[in-house]
Amino acid sequence: MKQDAGVLALVGSGEYSPQMQEFESELLHRAISRGKKNRFIQIPTASSHEGSASRDKWQRLGREQAERIGSEWVYLPIHEREDAFNAEFVEAISGAGLIYFSGGDPHRIADVFTGSPVWEAIVSAWQSGSSLAGCSAGAMAFGGTIMGIRKSHHSAGLGIAPGLEVIPHYDKMLGWLPERVTAFVLRPDAETTLIGIDENTALICTDKWQSYGRGKVHTLRGELEISAEPFSIH
Repeated sequence: MKQDAGVLALVGSGEYSPQMQEFESELLHRAISRGKKNRFIQIPTASSHEGSASRDKWQRLGREQAERIGSEWVYLPIHEREDAFNAEFVEAISGAGLIYFSGGDPHRIADVFTGSPVWEAIVSAWQSGSSLAGCSAGAMAFGGTIMGIRKSHHSAGLGIAPGLEVIPHYDKMLGWLPERVTAFVLRPDAETTLIGIDENTALICTDKWQSYGRGKVHTLRGELEISAEPFSIH
């Protein structure tokens, strides 16, 4: 990871919830301490195809969390690929403290953002100290490969966490789709490290990998050195 980069958070579930308020506040304030703005960018792309009721719900949850944290809230309605070329959205991302992708369909995130100016702006902001978080589908999309939970095949992720595949909601996923999880773990052609992240839990990268939350982070295939010291909230 680039030496000056901000915090990268892969979250199993719980975005914008009271349970994760302290954590999201910490992500924001770590970036503020490095000169970033007290600005929380919400990106709903993963669920934007689910209709207006879903869009309204996520928008409300993000706004309420920003109010609890005490930050400027910016909701970017990036629903289709052309939205990821919007110069106004690129400008909004500049200097933001926290950029957060919520859940839904991870393949949709990759399809919309790959090679786009908005994604380039997000990477640039993160590399210069902004915190970047992805929850559930967002965490999956950040990896080098996205598992085929909703599709029958694996596909390329955005690659900001190259070499990783993520199973979010891992403690629940074992009950929901045990055979699929086993197939992912045993996939013979895999060259990636497979990580399971429990609900209300996160895998954090600063200068090292750490975990945060009530659950666990599981290395299911391959190797990833995760510090025994959990991510601290100041």
